[in-house]
Amino acid sequence: MDNILSFKGVKNQKTNYLCPMTHKAGFVNIIGNPNVGKSTLMNALVGEKLSIITSKAQTTRHRILGIVNDDDYQIIFSDTPGIIEPAYQLQESMMDFVKSAFEDADVLIYMVEIGEKELKSEAFFKKIINSKIPVILLINKVDTSNQDDVEEKLSYWKEKVPNASVFIISALEKFNVENVFYKIIEMLPESPPFYPKDQLTDKPERFFVNEKIREKILMHYKKEIPYSVEVETEEFFEEEKIIRIRSVIMVERDTQKGIIIGHKGAAIKRIGTEARKDLELFFEKKVFLELYVKVNKNWRNDKNQLKRFGYKD
Repeated sequence: MDNILSFKGVKNQKTNYLCPMTHKAGFVNIIGNPNVGKSTLMNALVGEKLSIITSKAQTTRHRILGIVNDDDYQIIFSDTPGIIEPAYQLQESMMDFVKSAFEDADVLIYMVEIGEKELKSEAFFKKIINSKIPVILLINKVDTSNQDDVEEKLSYWKEKVPNASVFIISALEKFNVENVFYKIIEMLPESPPFYPKDQLTDKPERFFVNEKIREKILMHYKKEIPYSVEVETEEFFEEEKIIRIRSVIMVERDTQKGIIIGHKGAAIKRIGTEARKDLELFFEKKVFLELYVKVNKNWRNDKNQLKRFGYKD
C-alpha cells in the first residue's frame, strides 16, 4: 500500500477530529486560466513543491491538495487544472476536478495574470461572481508590469468581481503572498481539522514520482508529445538507505515511443537522471529509478484507462 506523504501507512480520510471550536479549518481552492501561476502560488503557500511547474499549458492535470497546519488552524489548499474548453475525455475529466473545487470550497481563490481580462469559461465565471462563499481574486505576475498597468487592472477586477477581496501578487517572487495567507486565515470558518495534523497532502508517494517524471517530459519535448504522455509507477520499494522505483511512460503511438527514448536512449536517460535528482531532494533519500516506455493507444479518450490513471472516480 502506498503511503500518504508525512502520514505513513494510514489511508487519507476526510474526517473531523475533536478540537476546540476556536480552531479554524477549511478548503481553499485555487482556480483560473492555464499558466496564471496557480501551482506556483500553492507551492509558495504550502512551503513544498507539490505541484509541478512548467511554461506549458495543462501542466496540472489532477486536483492536488496541500495541507498547512498550525495549532489554531488547518488550511487545505487545492491546486486545479487550468480552465479550458475540453477537446477529449482527459480534458473533460480535468474540468470535472475544477467543478469539484466549487462544491467543497470554504474560500475560493480566483487567480488571473496581469494581462488577462476574462476567464475562458463564461459558466465558471458566473459561478465565481455569484458565489455564496468568500472569494479572493489575485492579480499575479505584477513583477512583469508597471505601476500604471497594475492600478488599471486593480480597478478593472474590483469592478468585474465586486464580491471578491482583490490582491496584487507575484507568486514567483512571493510578493504579497504572506498578506494573502493572513486573509485566508481570517476568512476560514471555525472548525476542527479535517485531516491529521502531520499530513501534508492527499496524494500517495507514487503520484509524486509520476509527476516529477512528467514534468521533465513537459520541459524537454515539444508539440503533442507531452500531452500524449502518462506516467505509471509500477514498483516503489523503500529501503533504509534507498528507494527503488520502476516507472512506465505511456505514449499513444509507436513514433512517440521512439522520440521519448531518443538516439541510443539518450533522451530517456536525461529524463531519468533529472527526475531522479528531484526525487532524491523530495524524499530526502537516495533513489534508483528505472524508466520504460510503452504504447497505450488512445488512452486520453478511453474511460477505463482514465479511471486507471486516477482521472475518474
